[in-house]
Amino acid sequence: MKKTGMRRDLSTDREGVRMGGTEQRPAPIDTEGLTLGRNAVRELLKTGADIEKIYVSKGERDGSISVLVATALEARIPVVEVERSKLDKMSGGVRHQGIIAVSSGVEYSTVDDILSLAEQRGEKPLVILLDGVEDPHNLGAIIRNAECLGAHGIIIPKRRAVGVTATVARASAGAVSHVKIAKVTNIQRTVEDLKERGLWIYAADMDGESIYKTDMKGACALVLGSEGDGISRLTKQSCDFCVSIPMFGEVNSMNVSCASAVMLAEIARQRKG
Repeated sequence: MKKTGMRRDLSTDREGVRMGGTEQRPAPIDTEGLTLGRNAVRELLKTGADIEKIYVSKGERDGSISVLVATALEARIPVVEVERSKLDKMSGGVRHQGIIAVSSGVEYSTVDDILSLAEQRGEKPLVILLDGVEDPHNLGAIIRNAECLGAHGIIIPKRRAVGVTATVARASAGAVSHVKIAKVTNIQRTVEDLKERGLWIYAADMDGESIYKTDMKGACALVLGSEGDGISRLTKQSCDFCVSIPMFGEVNSMNVSCASAVMLAEIARQRKG
């Protein structure tokens, strides 16, 4: 798709890439500050984050747990053995693999931090904006995809969307400790700000141009919509282009985290060859 500088007419209020439009509404958002599971705790320890304490289930002393406990003690992080029922209660039923780290919460980055990281790496910025993703498992998977496929950061809204919770951290398999995540008041205004900074903005939309025919090697941001409603009308109107994943089956949409993996993989292919 050629970048002519002319705005595409995005005035129609389509639901965009519904990506899971039939999904159920997620459970209530859980508490931030807990990191569940062995991989997630391992990655958190690697970052040197301010961890208040680590809880482990009594009797859990197999290989990986022992290594994590030793690492924590070496870093002078208190390790407390508790009954597994306590961990179950802390996690709200989310699988924890016998270990939970308690920290002061996620330290969110800024949009400037994300763009600075791209500059430090000598790369064109690649930013992901999430317009109302509410399922913590989807957010966690998107964070993992972003880390694996070279995105410089993720921007999420402060309201009507999930933040970085324990469930998100676990679903990211620890990637949350390595990805810059910024919270903003208004996604649509952030889109306008990124355009002023020289980024091209692409909305993931089922009626968009095929991403395989779109040049995304330059500085750009990819906007992904919520599970049920897609990208909001005003945000979509602010985007420069719409891109889509060609569909060949009877189901005409993808889950948002799956769609993010496909799109980011194509962008990485174009950029890295």
